[in-house]
Amino acid sequence: QVQLVESGGGLVQPGGSLRLSCAASGIIFSIHTMGWYRQAPGKQRELVATVTIDRTTFYGDSVKGRFTISRDNAKNTVYLQMNNLKPEDTAVYYCNARRVATNANYWGQGTQVTVSS
Repeated sequence: QVQLVESGGGLVQPGGSLRLSCAASGIIFSIHTMGWYRQAPGKQRELVATVTIDRTTFYGDSVKGRFTISRDNAKNTVYLQMNNLKPEDTAVYYCNARRVATNANYWGQGTQVTVSS
């Protein structure tokens, strides 16, 4: 059974930082592209960042220069370091594992991030 378990969300003031973690089980972590997506109330889910199996990264325009995605294959974990947070970053953040070769696409349950003073 595949499980992606996010942690690290919470309430933070504008300009603050948070680090999200996503621990994966039930998959061969090292051969999956890992990503973070987010969904704010009333909005569509959007891509935040992805990291491929060769550690190539991609970021959504709204988070470039502020967020950093990384992976630790030994711990089956992907991270999202979020700095200089803004109120518009408020959303539920979801972890994703994807492998195009097998059409695999898995999601975590999400973790709430709220940026407010």
